Amino acid sequence: MKKALIILIVLITSNIASAQFVKEKSINAIIGYGISVPYDSMDDVADRGLLLQGELVLKVRSWFELRPYAGVIITNSNGKDLNNNPTDEIAESKAFLLGGKARLRAPIPWVAPYLELGIGTSIGKFQTFTYYYDIDKGGIIYHIPIAFGLELGKNNNVDVGFTYYSQPSVKQFVGAMAVGITIPLKK
Repeated sequence: MKKALIILIVLITSNIASAQFVKEKSINAIIGYGISVPYDSMDDVADRGLLLQGELVLKVRSWFELRPYAGVIITNSNGKDLNNNPTDEIAESKAFLLGGKARLRAPIPWVAPYLELGIGTSIGKFQTFTYYYDIDKGGIIYHIPIAFGLELGKNNNVDVGFTYYSQPSVKQFVGAMAVGITIPLKK
């Protein structure tokens, strides 16, 4: 299943990259304040870290883009919950992210809201220790990226938003409040 998912993602992104229907290509570099949160927690745990990601932006229409991506998320527990109380619960991820997303956006200059959805894979080490789960897993798992935010500027080249990855097999969400810069590629 995992190998089939990886092969499918590679085939889809390679076909998209050479497709004739792409109007513009650009690169989007994203950095964000990372977080990992278990699906269920008694202590309101949210472990913090860093998200770095690069996306190839393939503009199909003014309102629709395809975005193959690669990135890294690193979160660590500090032994405290959101209220700064000590806790034994943790939700840590140290992973390489790879996949593809589709972005629907309002084609408005200066402030354009967007919504993204896709599928991808996380490769790394994952720990979810709560009163409900005891997961310590390494390897390849699938994730579902979900993002929303605003593209800012005359050409919508600054991206401010929230990007999250649901990782069902390790019972946690990872993501970030992130800022991105889009750099157009010459033809």
